[in-house]
Amino acid sequence: MTTTDTTTAGAQINAAGALLALFTAHPGLPASRITSERVVTGERDASAALVRTWGLALGFHRDTALADFEQWRQALGLDPAGVDLETTGSLAWLSVTTTYAGTPLTLVGYFNLPKSAMGDER
Repeated sequence: MTTTDTTTAGAQINAAGALLALFTAHPGLPASRITSERVVTGERDASAALVRTWGLALGFHRDTALADFEQWRQALGLDPAGVDLETTGSLAWLSVTTTYAGTPLTLVGYFNLPKSAMGDER
């Protein structure tokens, strides 16, 4: 269920329920940093305004970030071809977005690029 009211705690109930369902279904997977944020769904309401809803992001930051990201990606059956790679300076991250229990869900694995990948031959 989507909502255009994202200003109340009650608007986050679907995201909270999806998080509980996700962790109940996958209790043995690596822990992550959890954020809930408003996302634009691409849908429009009756007044043609973009619909916003609360989504979830699981972020992986440790030395095991890529392995943790990959375990979650596989557990959720997400296609590796749908994974995006972004970089800025020496930081890079993989991300993939899906819908889980009716809630937008993004997995993000952060990692530092090796100096050789940045063209730094020092």
